[in-house]
Amino acid sequence: MNSDRPLPRELKAMATASLLGLQERALDLGLSQRLDPAWVAANAAPAGVHHLWPALWHDLPHRPEVPAHLRCELLIALCTGERVRGLLDVLPGDFASLPRVTSRDGGMEVGRLLDSAPSVREWLLREGETLS
Repeated sequence: MNSDRPLPRELKAMATASLLGLQERALDLGLSQRLDPAWVAANAAPAGVHHLWPALWHDLPHRPEVPAHLRCELLIALCTGERVRGLLDVLPGDFASLPRVTSRDGGMEVGRLLDSAPSVREWLLREGETLS
């Protein structure tokens, strides 16, 4: 964790294509907090809006080729109309380029959903599925 860098305090919104791109990037970099892009593609609402909220800076001292990145709380809109939460490691430039949620009411709603939505694991267990 890199505590000398200020943590961005911005809620970001993204389309499914952007979410898939971030999942692929995290996979390519070998970042530990990500979902299988195939699962996300199969389950995320194609026209859904998904959200990221930075939780902490994350460093990999044993892998100096990987830059410090943000570990974010992730809220995914599913095809079923439900929402699930997870974590996603995101490079700072990728995070900065996402649209910011500027509505206070919108931010409060996402915060409420992050607090109440099941985790991806909980949702999978309830649905009788497994994550590859």
